[in-house]
Amino acid sequence: MVWLSKRRYILALLLPVLLVYGLYIILPVLVSFYYSLTTYTGIGAAVFVGLDNYKQLIDDSLFWISLKNTFIVLVVSVVLLLPGAFLLALLLNAKIKGGNAVKALNFAPSIIAPILVGLIWVFILDPQMGLINVLLRRIGLDPLALSWIGGRSLTPYSVGFVYSWQTIGFLATIFLAGLKMIPKDVYESSSIDGASKLQQLFFITIPMLNEAVKINVVLIITGVFKVFETVFLLTNGGPNHLSEVMVTYMYNITFTSGEYGYGMSIATVTFLLTMVFSLIYLGASRRNVED
Repeated sequence: MVWLSKRRYILALLLPVLLVYGLYIILPVLVSFYYSLTTYTGIGAAVFVGLDNYKQLIDDSLFWISLKNTFIVLVVSVVLLLPGAFLLALLLNAKIKGGNAVKALNFAPSIIAPILVGLIWVFILDPQMGLINVLLRRIGLDPLALSWIGGRSLTPYSVGFVYSWQTIGFLATIFLAGLKMIPKDVYESSSIDGASKLQQLFFITIPMLNEAVKINVVLIITGVFKVFETVFLLTNGGPNHLSEVMVTYMYNITFTSGEYGYGMSIATVTFLLTMVFSLIYLGASRRNVED
């Protein structure tokens, strides 16, 4: 009976959260999935068409371009963010002069609105008036003044870099929290046994940050699959949709072309890919720990 009363108490505390989560997270996902099975323009009645929208996706070359670009952004972000945020956390964890100010500056990009981040980087990456190309031309390195955004190939890499710049402080903070939780006794014991700083890094610090790594990887995956404002400001998917990512393509299909049902099928695929990649990574990391 004591267990039953505790269970009721826990459920009563969780009920408001579950209601809000169901209303604003689960229900919209289910509604989006329903409309992905229809032809709907946002006006009038939706016409059920089954899996026709998903069949159309298979033959849609622009969808595959947006999917490829999203994966490029994901790979660039993982490569830059995981080691970058970890090294930044190590630096912040060291006792340096003005450490608190450095921590504040480190987190600053994460609190800037994504729309402003995109606007800032437009003035840096723009092929004509951007700061990078202007400086390269001034010092006589014209061949290196590339189309960082708006070209046919470099835009996804630039988006990945900008996303990493904006997110690195937040992920570094998670790593920093993990570093603070590692007992100092472990380092002291290993030092007595003759372990070097490099050995402590690879055999103590990194293994004990396993949970922080999991959290950060999942945050990168979910963050990349919902990148919108940065791409919208940098290129708006141009030229000719060659720099679209899945979310911007879904937006253009839904609100520019007025194909609400088809747009929701793209949104549903984006959601499913996010879940699949996150679950695959979590499952693989769990097996590695058990082994």
